[in-house]
Amino acid sequence: MRMFPPYESLLAYWSGPELATNALIVLNLLGALALGLLVGYERSYHGRAAGMRTYGLVCMASCALTVISGYSEVWYGSHHSIYMAAVDPTRVIQGIVTGVGFLGAGMIMREGFTISGLTTAASIWASSVTGVLVGVGFYMAAIFLALMCAGVMIYLSRVEAFLPSRRAVAIALRFKPGFVPREDAMRQIAHDRGYQIAGGSLSISGDHGKQEWRFVALENSQRSGARLAELAAELNTFDGIESFQLSHARN
Repeated sequence: MRMFPPYESLLAYWSGPELATNALIVLNLLGALALGLLVGYERSYHGRAAGMRTYGLVCMASCALTVISGYSEVWYGSHHSIYMAAVDPTRVIQGIVTGVGFLGAGMIMREGFTISGLTTAASIWASSVTGVLVGVGFYMAAIFLALMCAGVMIYLSRVEAFLPSRRAVAIALRFKPGFVPREDAMRQIAHDRGYQIAGGSLSISGDHGKQEWRFVALENSQRSGARLAELAAELNTFDGIESFQLSHARN
Protein backbone atom coordinates (compact mmCIF):
# COMPACT_ATOMS: atom_id res chain seq x y z
CA MET A 1 0.00 0.00 0.00
CA ARG A 2 1.39 3.37 -1.02
CA MET A 3 2.18 5.78 1.82
CA PHE A 4 1.45 9.52 1.52
CA PRO A 5 3.02 12.35 3.54
CA PRO A 6 0.49 14.09 5.80
CA TYR A 7 0.33 17.19 3.59
CA GLU A 8 -0.34 15.20 0.42
CA SER A 9 -2.94 13.12 2.23
CA LEU A 10 -4.79 16.28 3.25
CA LEU A 11 -4.71 17.74 -0.26
CA ALA A 12 -6.06 14.51 -1.71
CA TYR A 13 -9.39 15.17 0.00
CA TRP A 14 -9.66 18.44 -1.96
CA SER A 15 -8.54 17.18 -5.35
CA GLY A 16 -10.62 17.66 -8.49
CA PRO A 17 -12.14 14.15 -8.57
CA GLU A 18 -12.96 14.30 -4.84
CA LEU A 19 -14.68 17.68 -5.15
CA ALA A 20 -16.63 16.55 -8.21
CA THR A 21 -17.86 13.47 -6.34
CA ASN A 22 -18.82 15.55 -3.31
CA ALA A 23 -20.71 18.00 -5.52
CA LEU A 24 -22.68 15.16 -7.09
CA ILE A 25 -23.52 13.72 -3.66
CA VAL A 26 -24.68 17.16 -2.46
CA LEU A 27 -27.01 17.48 -5.46
CA ASN A 28 -28.45 14.04 -4.68
CA LEU A 29 -28.99 15.04 -1.06
CA LEU A 30 -30.76 18.25 -2.02
CA GLY A 31 -33.04 16.37 -4.38
CA ALA A 32 -33.87 13.75 -1.76
CA LEU A 33 -34.55 16.46 0.83
CA ALA A 34 -36.95 18.26 -1.51
CA LEU A 35 -38.88 15.08 -2.26
CA GLY A 36 -39.02 14.13 1.42
CA LEU A 37 -40.38 17.55 2.30
CA LEU A 38 -43.01 17.17 -0.41
CA VAL A 39 -44.34 13.94 1.09
CA GLY A 40 -44.01 15.23 4.66
CA TYR A 41 -46.00 18.38 3.96
CA GLU A 42 -49.22 16.39 3.65
CA ARG A 43 -48.68 14.79 7.06
CA SER A 44 -47.75 18.15 8.60
CA TYR A 45 -50.82 19.81 7.06
CA HIS A 46 -53.06 17.25 8.79
CA GLY A 47 -51.36 17.75 12.14
CA ARG A 48 -49.47 14.45 12.32
CA ALA A 49 -46.51 14.02 14.65
CA ALA A 50 -44.20 13.13 11.77
CA GLY A 51 -44.08 16.18 9.53
CA MET A 52 -41.83 17.80 6.98
CA ARG A 53 -38.67 17.69 9.07
CA THR A 54 -39.02 13.99 9.83
CA TYR A 55 -39.70 13.03 6.23
CA GLY A 56 -36.99 15.29 4.88
CA LEU A 57 -34.37 13.88 7.24
CA VAL A 58 -35.35 10.26 6.59
CA CYS A 59 -35.33 10.70 2.82
CA MET A 60 -32.04 12.62 2.79
CA ALA A 61 -30.26 10.25 5.18
CA SER A 62 -31.41 7.21 3.19
CA CYS A 63 -30.07 8.85 0.05
CA ALA A 64 -26.74 9.62 1.73
CA LEU A 65 -26.19 6.06 2.90
CA THR A 66 -27.05 4.72 -0.53
CA VAL A 67 -25.10 7.15 -2.68
CA ILE A 68 -21.81 6.86 -0.77
CA SER A 69 -21.81 3.11 -1.26
CA GLY A 70 -21.46 3.73 -5.00
CA TYR A 71 -18.24 5.74 -4.66
CA SER A 72 -16.09 3.47 -2.54
CA GLU A 73 -13.14 4.03 -4.91
CA VAL A 74 -12.80 7.64 -3.69
CA TRP A 75 -13.27 6.95 0.02
CA TYR A 76 -10.60 8.28 2.38
CA GLY A 77 -9.18 10.60 -0.26
CA SER A 78 -8.64 7.63 -2.60
CA HIS A 79 -6.07 6.25 -0.14
CA HIS A 80 -7.91 3.03 0.54
CA SER A 81 -6.13 -0.27 0.09
CA ILE A 82 -6.56 -2.26 -3.10
CA TYR A 83 -7.53 -5.13 -0.83
CA MET A 84 -10.48 -3.22 0.56
CA ALA A 85 -13.64 -5.26 0.19
CA ALA A 86 -16.17 -4.01 -2.33
CA VAL A 87 -19.32 -2.45 -0.88
CA ASP A 88 -22.61 -4.18 -1.68
CA PRO A 89 -25.30 -1.47 -2.06
CA THR A 90 -28.07 -4.02 -1.48
CA ARG A 91 -26.81 -4.62 2.06
CA VAL A 92 -26.82 -0.88 2.71
CA ILE A 93 -30.41 -0.66 1.44
CA GLN A 94 -31.39 -3.59 3.63
CA GLY A 95 -30.03 -1.79 6.69
CA ILE A 96 -31.92 1.39 5.77
CA VAL A 97 -35.23 -0.41 5.35
CA THR A 98 -34.78 -2.23 8.66
CA GLY A 99 -33.88 0.93 10.58
CA VAL A 100 -36.73 2.98 9.15
CA GLY A 101 -39.08 0.09 9.93
CA PHE A 102 -38.37 0.58 13.63
CA LEU A 103 -39.00 4.31 13.26
CA GLY A 104 -42.36 3.65 11.61
CA ALA A 105 -43.35 1.08 14.23
CA GLY A 106 -42.94 3.73 16.93
CA MET A 107 -45.64 5.83 15.26
CA ILE A 108 -48.34 3.15 15.39
CA MET A 109 -50.61 3.60 18.38
CA ARG A 110 -53.50 1.43 19.53
CA GLU A 111 -56.26 2.47 21.87
CA GLY A 112 -59.02 -0.10 22.24
CA PHE A 113 -60.25 -1.00 18.78
CA THR A 114 -58.74 2.13 17.23
CA ILE A 115 -55.36 1.95 15.56
CA SER A 116 -53.70 5.17 14.41
CA GLY A 117 -50.41 5.91 12.71
CA LEU A 118 -50.49 3.16 10.09
CA THR A 119 -50.60 5.59 7.18
CA THR A 120 -47.82 7.68 8.66
CA ALA A 121 -45.66 4.60 9.24
CA ALA A 122 -46.21 3.38 5.69
CA SER A 123 -45.52 6.78 4.17
CA ILE A 124 -42.34 7.37 6.15
CA TRP A 125 -41.10 3.99 4.96
CA ALA A 126 -41.93 5.04 1.39
CA SER A 127 -40.00 8.25 2.01
CA SER A 128 -36.88 6.23 2.80
CA VAL A 129 -37.35 4.29 -0.44
CA THR A 130 -37.53 7.64 -2.27
CA GLY A 131 -34.17 8.54 -0.79
CA VAL A 132 -32.72 5.20 -1.87
CA LEU A 133 -33.96 5.75 -5.44
CA VAL A 134 -32.28 9.16 -5.53
CA GLY A 135 -29.12 7.64 -4.11
CA VAL A 136 -28.81 5.03 -6.86
CA GLY A 137 -29.64 7.57 -9.58
CA PHE A 138 -33.25 6.69 -10.44
CA TYR A 139 -34.34 10.32 -10.33
CA MET A 140 -37.49 10.02 -12.42
CA ALA A 141 -38.70 7.03 -10.40
CA ALA A 142 -37.97 8.90 -7.17
CA ILE A 143 -39.97 11.94 -8.28
CA PHE A 144 -42.84 9.72 -9.41
CA LEU A 145 -42.87 7.81 -6.10
CA ALA A 146 -42.87 11.02 -4.04
CA LEU A 147 -45.72 12.48 -6.09
CA MET A 148 -47.70 9.25 -5.91
CA CYS A 149 -47.27 9.02 -2.12
CA ALA A 150 -48.46 12.59 -1.65
CA GLY A 151 -51.34 12.03 -4.06
CA VAL A 152 -52.49 8.86 -2.31
CA MET A 153 -52.53 10.55 1.10
CA ILE A 154 -54.26 13.69 -0.17
CA TYR A 155 -56.81 12.39 -2.67
CA LEU A 156 -57.44 8.71 -1.91
CA SER A 157 -59.61 9.52 1.10
CA ARG A 158 -61.92 11.44 -1.24
CA VAL A 159 -62.13 8.44 -3.55
CA GLU A 160 -62.91 6.17 -0.59
CA ALA A 161 -65.85 8.42 0.31
CA PHE A 162 -67.55 7.50 -2.98
CA LEU A 163 -66.93 3.76 -2.68
CA PRO A 164 -69.39 1.46 -0.86
CA SER A 165 -68.32 1.09 2.75
CA ARG A 166 -69.72 0.48 6.22
CA ARG A 167 -68.83 2.50 9.29
CA ALA A 168 -67.51 0.71 12.34
CA VAL A 169 -68.04 2.03 15.85
CA ALA A 170 -65.97 0.93 18.85
CA ILE A 171 -68.26 0.69 21.90
CA ALA A 172 -67.37 0.24 25.56
CA LEU A 173 -70.26 -0.21 28.02
CA ARG A 174 -69.81 -0.31 31.77
CA PHE A 175 -72.89 -1.60 33.58
CA LYS A 176 -74.08 -0.84 37.08
CA PRO A 177 -73.37 -3.34 39.91
CA GLY A 178 -75.65 -6.36 39.76
CA PHE A 179 -76.94 -5.63 36.25
CA VAL A 180 -76.47 -8.64 33.95
CA PRO A 181 -76.88 -7.81 30.24
CA ARG A 182 -77.95 -10.42 27.68
CA GLU A 183 -76.03 -10.85 24.45
CA ASP A 184 -79.12 -11.58 22.36
CA ALA A 185 -80.80 -8.41 23.63
CA MET A 186 -77.66 -6.40 22.93
CA ARG A 187 -77.50 -7.70 19.36
CA GLN A 188 -81.16 -6.85 18.81
CA ILE A 189 -80.65 -3.32 20.13
CA ALA A 190 -77.73 -2.88 17.74
CA HIS A 191 -79.75 -4.26 14.83
CA ASP A 192 -82.65 -1.88 15.51
CA ARG A 193 -80.23 1.02 15.15
CA GLY A 194 -78.70 -0.19 11.89
CA TYR A 195 -75.69 -2.05 13.29
CA GLN A 196 -74.51 -5.56 13.97
CA ILE A 197 -71.89 -6.69 16.47
CA ALA A 198 -68.84 -7.73 14.49
CA GLY A 199 -67.98 -11.37 14.92
CA GLY A 200 -65.14 -12.07 17.32
CA SER A 201 -65.01 -8.49 18.61
CA LEU A 202 -66.97 -8.96 21.83
CA SER A 203 -64.94 -9.00 25.04
CA ILE A 204 -66.36 -9.02 28.58
CA SER A 205 -64.60 -8.12 31.81
CA GLY A 206 -65.84 -7.76 35.39
CA ASP A 207 -64.72 -5.89 38.50
CA HIS A 208 -66.52 -5.70 41.88
CA GLY A 209 -69.80 -6.90 40.43
CA LYS A 210 -69.64 -4.57 37.45
CA GLN A 211 -69.44 -5.93 33.92
CA GLU A 212 -67.78 -4.09 31.07
CA TRP A 213 -68.51 -5.02 27.47
CA ARG A 214 -66.33 -3.95 24.55
CA PHE A 215 -67.18 -4.66 20.93
CA VAL A 216 -67.23 -3.23 17.42
CA ALA A 217 -70.61 -2.41 15.86
CA LEU A 218 -70.60 -2.59 12.06
CA GLU A 219 -73.26 -0.93 9.91
CA ASN A 220 -75.69 -3.34 8.26
CA SER A 221 -75.34 -1.36 5.03
CA GLN A 222 -73.79 1.90 3.95
CA ARG A 223 -75.07 4.85 6.02
CA SER A 224 -77.73 2.71 7.71
CA GLY A 225 -76.48 3.20 11.24
CA ALA A 226 -77.37 5.91 13.70
CA ARG A 227 -74.82 8.65 14.32
CA LEU A 228 -72.62 8.67 17.41
CA ALA A 229 -74.51 11.59 18.94
CA GLU A 230 -77.81 9.72 18.57
CA LEU A 231 -76.36 6.56 20.09
CA ALA A 232 -74.94 8.53 23.00
CA ALA A 233 -78.29 10.19 23.67
CA GLU A 234 -80.01 6.81 23.80
CA LEU A 235 -77.36 5.20 26.00
CA ASN A 236 -77.86 7.99 28.53
CA THR A 237 -81.44 6.81 29.03
CA PHE A 238 -80.57 3.17 29.80
CA ASP A 239 -80.89 2.48 33.52
CA GLY A 240 -78.40 -0.39 33.61
CA ILE A 241 -75.50 1.53 32.04
CA GLU A 242 -73.17 3.36 34.39
CA SER A 243 -70.82 4.77 31.73
CA PHE A 244 -70.00 4.29 28.06
CA GLN A 245 -67.51 5.29 25.40
CA LEU A 246 -68.13 5.57 21.66
CA SER A 247 -65.58 6.16 18.93
CA HIS A 248 -65.08 5.39 15.28
CA ALA A 249 -63.00 2.23 14.90
CA ARG A 250 -60.39 3.39 12.43
CA ASN A 251 -56.85 2.71 11.35
